[in-house]
Amino acid sequence: MIPIVSEAIDAYAAEHSSPEPALLAELAEETRASMDSPQMMVGHSEGLFLRLLARLMGARRVLEIGTFTGYSSLCLAEGLPADGRVITCDVDPRATAIARRYWARSAHGAKITLELRPALETLAGLRGPFDMVFIDADKQNYIRYWEACVPHVRAGGALLADNVLWSGKVLDPREKDDHAIVAFNQHVARDLRVERVVLPLRDGLTLAVKR
Repeated sequence: MIPIVSEAIDAYAAEHSSPEPALLAELAEETRASMDSPQMMVGHSEGLFLRLLARLMGARRVLEIGTFTGYSSLCLAEGLPADGRVITCDVDPRATAIARRYWARSAHGAKITLELRPALETLAGLRGPFDMVFIDADKQNYIRYWEACVPHVRAGGALLADNVLWSGKVLDPREKDDHAIVAFNQHVARDLRVERVVLPLRDGLTLAVKR
């Protein structure tokens, strides 16, 4: 992944942000050591952003599409009150087995429910409203996830989508996933149901607020 922000600036920003909790640092280290694509994990800065945003919004119900090893799920759960809930969707039993181990060690892990099946199946049976949705899964289905999630978000709630700058490849798309991200960004830009901003955080993050 080509960094959107220079490594020096990224390091400076991290140095002046709140430190990474020890359990999350351990999870990140195991993910990098044991998973084939550790870059799928949100980094400390993005995880911290998710946690603070959930707290600022007073979120209680959060939906996540794409769990991986559970770093972002745990960050979201940390931003919720004691009775808050995160429903997270994934299909990878190996990655989510790591997630479950770390959730079990966290005081916030009981807030997280894993749905281990295709996310669109889970979404078809869910009832809103949700305060926040975080989309970070297979890029080919981003538009389908978006359309399935928007009706479940309350007015004033937030939808976030990761990897929307796609290592800069949105400027010169060549592969299928490149084109999928470009199409998703165009789709969201035309969606009158939300107000949105694209942030150059890590690999690009869209933050949208439902009208």
